[in-house]
Amino acid sequence: MRPETILRWHRELVAAKWDCSKLRKSVGRPSVSQQVVDLVLLMVREHPTRGYNRIQGALANLGHEISDSTVGTILRNHGIDPVPDRRRQTAWKSFLKAHWDVLAAIDLTTIEVWTKGRLTTFCLLFVMEIAIRRVYFARCTPNPDDLWMIQMAHNLTDATDGFLLSVKEECLHRMLLFGEESLRNDVCDFLAHYHKERNNQGLGNRLIEPNEEVGRTTGEIACRERLGGMLRYYYRKVA
Repeated sequence: MRPETILRWHRELVAAKWDCSKLRKSVGRPSVSQQVVDLVLLMVREHPTRGYNRIQGALANLGHEISDSTVGTILRNHGIDPVPDRRRQTAWKSFLKAHWDVLAAIDLTTIEVWTKGRLTTFCLLFVMEIAIRRVYFARCTPNPDDLWMIQMAHNLTDATDGFLLSVKEECLHRMLLFGEESLRNDVCDFLAHYHKERNNQGLGNRLIEPNEEVGRTTGEIACRERLGGMLRYYYRKVA
């Protein structure tokens, strides 16, 4: 042990004796709660053009009194631009929501069909009205060159992914298809089921095109079959 070690221990004991940090009152503004931070970020996400003052006022309406500069600090800490820059930006979610009623999505898939003793790859093109989830069977062709522009563009949206998964798992991949006419008939039969008999989770688990029997509480229960019974729809007959 060296003398410097003893002297260091002594200095540490003296410092500990006079350490009053536990009695010191906090200075400056109190820290902003996580609840307020989350509210600021929520308001900016839902209203990108609101400035610091409007967000401050909205928070005051909820009983949170903070300054507009604090709002600005929160936004800067989370990498969010000031309102002049945000006004020049439009999130895809906001843009799509504003045009939801007039938007359509296109997509295609392929299926192997038996034609004249050999397998032929057919391309199927579908168009969906986004707001109501209605699907149109637009094209069926064994020549993929007919749809080359669609093949380039269809990856711009994933709105039809759920439908394509359904038509494959519930129809196309469960059947042997012989010729183009068989393919068209089965796809159209599936679409009739998809629109009128299959509850759609994208619409709150409701039918896209409900018939008058939907919700009926009286009458004999019957079953409508499509694709040889692979698709079934239960409903009540008119009493």
